[in-house]
Amino acid sequence: MTDLTITLFERLGLLLVIAFVLTRIPGFRSILYREFSFKMSVIHACVFGLFGIAGTITGVIIENDFTVIHDFVWSVQDDQLIVSSSLVAIVIAGLLGGPMVGFGAGLIAGIHLFFLGGVGFLANSLVNPITGLLAGFTARFFSQERVISPIKALFIGIFPPILLIYLLLIFDSQNSEMISMVNTVGLPIVLSNSIAIAIFTAMIAIVLSEQENEAALAAKQALTIAEEALPFLKKDSFKDCAEGIVNLLYDRLKLAAVTVTSEKEIMAHKGLGADHHLVGNHITTSLSKRAIASRQMLVGSSQAEIQCENKKCPLEAVIIIPILEADQAIGLIKLYFRKAQHIRPVERMLAEGLGTLISNQLKTIKGERLELHSRDVELRNLQAQINPHFLFNTLHMIAALFRKDPEKARHITVQLAHFMRFNIKLVSMQLVPLEKECEHVQAYIDIIQTRFTSRLQIDFSYTEELGLLLIPPSSIQPLVENSVQHGLENVTESGRVEVRIERFADHVRVSVRDNGRGFPEDILKQAGHVLLAGNQNGGTGLYNVNQRLINLLGEGAGLHVRNLPNRGSEVYFQIPSVDQ
Repeated sequence: MTDLTITLFERLGLLLVIAFVLTRIPGFRSILYREFSFKMSVIHACVFGLFGIAGTITGVIIENDFTVIHDFVWSVQDDQLIVSSSLVAIVIAGLLGGPMVGFGAGLIAGIHLFFLGGVGFLANSLVNPITGLLAGFTARFFSQERVISPIKALFIGIFPPILLIYLLLIFDSQNSEMISMVNTVGLPIVLSNSIAIAIFTAMIAIVLSEQENEAALAAKQALTIAEEALPFLKKDSFKDCAEGIVNLLYDRLKLAAVTVTSEKEIMAHKGLGADHHLVGNHITTSLSKRAIASRQMLVGSSQAEIQCENKKCPLEAVIIIPILEADQAIGLIKLYFRKAQHIRPVERMLAEGLGTLISNQLKTIKGERLELHSRDVELRNLQAQINPHFLFNTLHMIAALFRKDPEKARHITVQLAHFMRFNIKLVSMQLVPLEKECEHVQAYIDIIQTRFTSRLQIDFSYTEELGLLLIPPSSIQPLVENSVQHGLENVTESGRVEVRIERFADHVRVSVRDNGRGFPEDILKQAGHVLLAGNQNGGTGLYNVNQRLINLLGEGAGLHVRNLPNRGSEVYFQIPSVDQ
């Protein structure tokens, strides 16, 4: 018995090596993740059936005199009993694949045992499909578990050999030596089969853990790269975007080379083959064209598939990822490798995840830009609306001036025309030169200063060298209007407004001060950031200006509002400075 037990464990060691190789087959993953279909169930049944046949071939033969024949089992005499390890494969097939896979695998192994013949051939033949079926139904009790634990598998693995023993005794009850044979082989079969099943389930758990760790690593790396790629994806120039992504992927993934293309030509390349993978080269390979047309990730595993025109190109494999925007391929990301063997499943997972994330980010960026454009148009429309009271009062003032000071009346008329023309153009412009904005502010100041000559004084100073600096239109005039209408609302004389545009080392500061009543403390922190009810203290105008500054120039360009120590208030914002 001891000799038989040792022999069975030796043969099971060989069987477990085959099982280890089986777990490395890519198609094996579908059964681990319970991705069942009729086709895959048939394939898995055949694979485990062959595994069961291998268990039979690596078994041993017991003769009537209880001699153990250690050779592989290729044929069996009528007076010989096969001690097979096929039940290990059949139990695993049922536990992983369910009743259909278990029964199918058992049927294949059972048919093989039936034709081998020998003592107990009928019991050996029937126990395999029955075991597969029962193991499949047993697995349903553990359907919530990814893989049955080795302890549970050890317990389950005890029963198939016991069932075999009962069947041997039932079908060969007239054989006087069968009881002695069962006493000899019973315990070794139970021990070897149950332990082998437990080891196999432990191997599967390790494989799952490896795959999940690889998937987690690929997902984490894809997320990190996609996040780092976001600034490049936001660039207006596709060439700048391509160069940024190429550098990022080449540095992070340590690839042989990386290329980013548009629909027609190479936009950027880094790594091996840079002497002939040149920017501006047209896309000519059929694999690239298929990736663009199908909008699917493709893999090229040879130089023949890559179709590089340079015969000495060191790149032999590639993963091609389409860049999708609005369900259309606008370009390709090509990850090159020196050898096809360097493309592991983890590289494929990473590439697939990266393509999905980048495409989703492009979709999000496009949506944000559309929303930003819509909001900006709405704000410009609001700011372009001229207050009818302002227009009426200005026209009334001009009419009065024509009697007293015709020259002044003509000047104010020209300034009003300039002011209205700028407001009309406001709807079609996102950014204007600071020089044009200042002309608009000056036109408003001239009109207001003339209207309230005895009540207030407006000082406006700026450096002409900043004239080309771009700024959202009508960003300053509403601040001046807010000071006049609300800050100096109750001031009847000596009102003062100061408008300053000053340049510092890295920014330009635009500020509007007045010596009026200031902002009430309860709304000071909200001014410009919240749309105040009833347009109190110029809430709507400040809010609109603040939103456009942030949307077009960034969070750092938002409005700042404060009350001055002595009296009055200041509203200011800062925009990045550029060399003129």
